[in-house]
Amino acid sequence: METTARTTLAVTHRCAQLAFRKTKLIVTAYGALSSVVLLTVVIRALTGHTVSSFMWGRSGGVLASAAVTYWLTGVAAQGKRWAYVRVRVVSVVVPIAIVAVDVIGGLPGWFVAMQVVCALTIGATAFVVNGSEVRAAFSKER
Repeated sequence: METTARTTLAVTHRCAQLAFRKTKLIVTAYGALSSVVLLTVVIRALTGHTVSSFMWGRSGGVLASAAVTYWLTGVAAQGKRWAYVRVRVVSVVVPIAIVAVDVIGGLPGWFVAMQVVCALTIGATAFVVNGSEVRAAFSKER
């Protein structure tokens, strides 16, 4: 009976590791897209287009959130429950915050569209990290 329990935990752990590999890929894409948004803001500013300080801050903040989320994903992949919980929260809250603030802010359509693409990308991690296998690997009973 004890052997079966250990085998189940090992399989769950492997499923969790696969989920974190997928999450790292998605978060890497989120970081790349965030970099494109910031680079677009830089290019527009250098070519004389109007770029608000909010756009600068927002672009940099979204890129920074990608770096932090990638770090948290790596820590969670090592089995740290506190990091896993934070990745779960980020994957749900950040996309909502990005879209809500950008839509309310009266920003240019191109900027909002690029930010929405970023939000959809990081939002995809919610489907991976909230899967039953991953949640089981990080249950409090473990």
